[in-house]
Amino acid sequence: MESWNTAFRRGFVGGAVSSLLSTAALALLGRRATGSPYAATNAISHWIWGDEALRANAPTLRHTVPGYVIHHGSAMFWSVLFERVCGRLLDRNAPVLTLGAASAASVVACFVDYRLTPARLQPGFEHHLSRPSLAVVYGAFGVGLALGAVLSRRQGGVRDGAR
Repeated sequence: MESWNTAFRRGFVGGAVSSLLSTAALALLGRRATGSPYAATNAISHWIWGDEALRANAPTLRHTVPGYVIHHGSAMFWSVLFERVCGRLLDRNAPVLTLGAASAASVVACFVDYRLTPARLQPGFEHHLSRPSLAVVYGAFGVGLALGAVLSRRQGGVRDGAR
């Protein structure tokens, strides 16, 4: 296992990339499903605002900003955990292995989000998206984890201080 310091440094890269890619998927798929690219991200703020957030389709400081911040924080959490658990495997710099591990991490995140988490703390965007769309969102998240792992290991990227 990677040290927590290394996992945090590398996880911030993967968290940012996976957050951006999955948010783009939320916007595109949300627009297709609801007519609004903001509805799916706004729905995440139901953690704070309850069902009101599920009906918010316009970009607002009240719903869009907290929705994105919660989503980004969740992506950071999963990315740091991914780096902590899989870091040595990712250090092999094998693209297929990296993508496989990131896909598995994305599946675990989805399972935790929808099977182990109380409804009030689930993502919320499932109220707007179909199951196939949810698979695309979590797939984008997994691709972001993999890209973040690769980027953080490139020359000049985030390195373990002990090396």
